Amino acid sequence: MAIPTEWTIEHACGHTEARDLTTRPADRRAGFAEWLGTQPCTTCWKTARAAERSKERAAEEKAIEEWAKLHQMPVLHGTERMVPWATRCRHQLLSDAYTALVMERDTTEAEWETVEEAARSVDCAGWWLDQRKADPSDLPELLEAATCAP
Repeated sequence: MAIPTEWTIEHACGHTEARDLTTRPADRRAGFAEWLGTQPCTTCWKTARAAERSKERAAEEKAIEEWAKLHQMPVLHGTERMVPWATRCRHQLLSDAYTALVMERDTTEAEWETVEEAARSVDCAGWWLDQRKADPSDLPELLEAATCAP
């Protein structure tokens, strides 16, 4: 008798799904099907993951907002989708640049203040998005050349 490839899984969430296990070796299908039964179904897992990620994103946005206020960073200008993303990029790039330049190299706090001041003058979301993959130690030079088109 052939080992089945199609299994009906009763998930921990109470949902039932038919799963094709042909990609699993025949001797591992029963154990995998049993394990799947201890997990939520795909839909419930995705829903839970989306809710978890939403909470993480909200906490991250709050921390970045507090950081921006503390460092007197301006509100960025751009589209509704660009601004939150660019705000995260700005925070990450400035944090990484501080680590690279002040903590790991010989940039003084006073010199860093000039970098922060230059960063405050760039309020275009698009500029920060364009720099998201830049080497953090290049930030002072990038800020010197920064131009924001309205």
